[in-house]
Amino acid sequence: MHRRSYFIAAALGAALLASCSPAQTAGQASAATTAASDTGLSTAASPESVGFDSARLKLLDDYMAKVVTDGRVAGMTTLLARHGKIVEFNTYGKASLAADKPMAKDTIFRIYSMSKPLTGVAMMTLFEQGKWRLDDPVTRYVPEFKNLRVVKSINPNGTMVLEDMKRPPTMREIMSHTAGFGYGLATEHPVDKMYREKGVLSSNGLQEMIDRTATIPLMFQPGTNWSYSSAVDIQGYIVEKISGQKFGDYLAEHVFKPLKMNDTAFYTGADKADRLAAVYVWDPDQKKIVEAKDLFGNPMPDYTKPPAMESGGGGLVSTTMDYARFCQMMVNKGELDGVRILSPASVELMDTNVIPHSVLVSNNGTSVAAFNEAVGFGLDFQVVNNARAAGMLEGDNTFSWGGAAGTWFWIDPTNDLIAVGMIQRMGGTGGDDLGTMARTLTYQALTHPEK
Repeated sequence: MHRRSYFIAAALGAALLASCSPAQTAGQASAATTAASDTGLSTAASPESVGFDSARLKLLDDYMAKVVTDGRVAGMTTLLARHGKIVEFNTYGKASLAADKPMAKDTIFRIYSMSKPLTGVAMMTLFEQGKWRLDDPVTRYVPEFKNLRVVKSINPNGTMVLEDMKRPPTMREIMSHTAGFGYGLATEHPVDKMYREKGVLSSNGLQEMIDRTATIPLMFQPGTNWSYSSAVDIQGYIVEKISGQKFGDYLAEHVFKPLKMNDTAFYTGADKADRLAAVYVWDPDQKKIVEAKDLFGNPMPDYTKPPAMESGGGGLVSTTMDYARFCQMMVNKGELDGVRILSPASVELMDTNVIPHSVLVSNNGTSVAAFNEAVGFGLDFQVVNNARAAGMLEGDNTFSWGGAAGTWFWIDPTNDLIAVGMIQRMGGTGGDDLGTMARTLTYQALTHPEK
């Protein structure tokens, strides 16, 4: 069995955001030269033509270059676009240190939790067909969950006191991590410990994942808290059940193929295997990054072959350009190259906070994300309600997420801007958060947003 261990490193949650640029870095930086016919995104005549200051943008380029030369990551790609025009599309460093292989624009990356927004879009295509509603109980589609119990309290010895659900979780709640499901990223909470012990995320297929989840209590009564969870894997199962198609087939037919995301899938296949970047982790003993050999005690999965379970929460691989096409579709309000995936209203719904106010103001810090009245969570995206109140430079309604190996993206509809960054380092990049710095350095260079 191919154990797709994609656990999302808690340090890399909501703050992973990004940008891109041309610089001479680690011997491998390149400007945006890909033609519009190849990408669906044209190349800007100059950064100034879309509001950027080239000299200020160099601060971003230099920062990213230094991340590579300092050995924090082996290599990187970054892409920044505004008004559908690529400002910068750069490569830095190596895709593999052992093979001395330069990073390329078509390098394939494990995107881990950046799979989640793609799963959310698949869900919304079915929403638009009238197949489900946000306040439907999840048990309508997953009857296996009808007898779930809920943790009422935890005894000093770690045992749980359980109670019945006051009501089943809703679809809205599984798309915003407020349903109460665990994940198994850590083991401090006994529910997460059970996820590890029962191997929920290494199940042999989505049905087995559902069956194992049904034996584990919810962490809290639905809708009363926020906790990063396996809910997006549950969404993948629901897509299968509603559509009658295998989850990966549905994603390919309704999202990837229409958007020409030709390198995005649950595995590379043998013909693309050599394009998959190596993944690294920090070795405190050697004081340098080393190639990761296992994840949480499990062997690194073989991404050349189909996985046992198609994980909507963290199982996909993709390229920088593929993911940029997805982001451009979203900033275009659901359409790219004349192909419509979602309606503008559905994109707006995904980009609207759905966390109850009581949860927003009480849940101001978890291992993955921090929320308040300025920053919330929509449908499979973090959303910025008020950027300036949040101390951020981007536009209001920016939506984003990140991945466990350091991949990041954000979509800024206010400034008509998208950014994607790809690295392969588990557990954080050390020092300043790379995604946060990328965001700051992008917007300090956007000196004429009116353009």
